[in-house]
Amino acid sequence: MRSGAMAWALDLYGFEVYVIQGGYKKYRGWVPQQFDRPYSIQILGGMTGSGKTRILQQLKVTDEQVIDLEDLAQHQGSSYGSMNKMVQPTQEQFENNLAEQLKNTDPQKKVWVEDESLTIGKRSIPNPFWQQMRNAAMIDIKVALQQRVNALAAEYGSLDKHFLMESTERIRKRLGPEQTKYAIEAIMEGRMRDFVKIVLVYYDKTYRTGLSKRNAAQVFPLELNGTDITTQARHLLNFTANTVIY
Repeated sequence: MRSGAMAWALDLYGFEVYVIQGGYKKYRGWVPQQFDRPYSIQILGGMTGSGKTRILQQLKVTDEQVIDLEDLAQHQGSSYGSMNKMVQPTQEQFENNLAEQLKNTDPQKKVWVEDESLTIGKRSIPNPFWQQMRNAAMIDIKVALQQRVNALAAEYGSLDKHFLMESTERIRKRLGPEQTKYAIEAIMEGRMRDFVKIVLVYYDKTYRTGLSKRNAAQVFPLELNGTDITTQARHLLNFTANTVIY
């Protein structure tokens, strides 16, 4: 009755309202069912700075089916992933939002998803869906190192230096004390390309480790040149259309 009364009041003020039959508890029982459904997933991989997210956004513009997990998780996946501004939803809300997007996809058509680890920041990809991601074929885009460095320096160069230094300190054990020191010095002196080159050594190694755990027969390398995102997305679609990917 409370839900009905609230729905009536909101409708009175012009809101479009839906009442869930069975309530939120039943809805939360529906959510995990969406992760168990089979999807025709196409993974887009590539080292940090390759422009995967921008390409996915462009694919969405061309009416391709895209699930942007980093957008749903409000995090870009690395130690710097909050970009000093994004606030992650609760795990429950993340799952609800993901289920809603999956509900609206056509399971018979390709669904583009960026390569991710199980966790994005503090949010976890539901295991049944993540397992589908791990078993799916991946397009591993190859972009020149200097292009990646330039892109990351431009993206992170405007961020607060204290945020960058704190984020770098969080990966000290994996980066090593000496490289951490050099990275922080580069941040303080505004040498963003030098900072990016240092931390990319760690992130590239992490990416290669993850790549080695995939079925090599399901990894399809694709070299992308230039910085025009429309051209890159078109090249990617042409590649998938003319390559037997399984």
